[in-house]
Amino acid sequence: MRPLASGIRLEGAPSQGALLRGTAPRNVTGLDLDGVKVPIAEDGAFLLGFHRDAPSLGVLTVSFGDGGVVSEPLAIEPRSWRVEYVAVAARGGVPSAAFMARRKPELDMIAAARLRASDSSGWRQPFIWPAQGRISGIFGSQRVYAGEPGSFHSGVDVAGAAGTPVIAPADGVVILAAPTPFSLEGNLLMIDHGMGLNSAFLHLSAIDVKDGERVRQGQQIGRIGATGRATGPHLHWSMKWNDARIDPQLLVGPMGVVR
Repeated sequence: MRPLASGIRLEGAPSQGALLRGTAPRNVTGLDLDGVKVPIAEDGAFLLGFHRDAPSLGVLTVSFGDGGVVSEPLAIEPRSWRVEYVAVAARGGVPSAAFMARRKPELDMIAAARLRASDSSGWRQPFIWPAQGRISGIFGSQRVYAGEPGSFHSGVDVAGAAGTPVIAPADGVVILAAPTPFSLEGNLLMIDHGMGLNSAFLHLSAIDVKDGERVRQGQQIGRIGATGRATGPHLHWSMKWNDARIDPQLLVGPMGVVR
């Protein structure tokens, strides 16, 4: 781990889309990353997440029991994203009123799920791939339509036959098991791993766990499908630390490698 001037120790270097593990000395009473409160476990362990478009400099504010405060500047390494330029305008146009009427309750359910913090310690584990197969989509990739940037790809896609098992990448608590397929995500499952870190699994053909259930790493939680807006069966796995989109591949490394 890399020590900072305040005594904070970080495992690895900050970069866009990265999740770092850290340890705080016992006299640290609070951490704040660019205005976001960072939870600290009793043993001083914590997580720091950096969004795909995080600026080149972040500030970790460290508060001590004696009232002292130290600001630690963090240089955030930029990454090169796969960007595809398309000469035509994006399809779809303005969403219809009927679509938005259906979409708002879905977005409300997702937002409410992310507010359901659990006491899971899955965040401490080395994460594993939730499915095996060909990687058909990578985090951060983006299309630019006739000069207008589209949304970047928020996770990693694993192609596989419909019905292929999906397992929990780490321990956690189910914070959303969509009762019916969502318009874009299809059968959506979300799991909280604790300390502000959660996973979302999209396009499932089936969800094998229920809301509020505790799951263990390696437990089957669903099956690959093509529900929602999907051109073929695959698993879309995305992760968030608080509001920061995290690249899952940085946590698990190459597929097939046991960590």
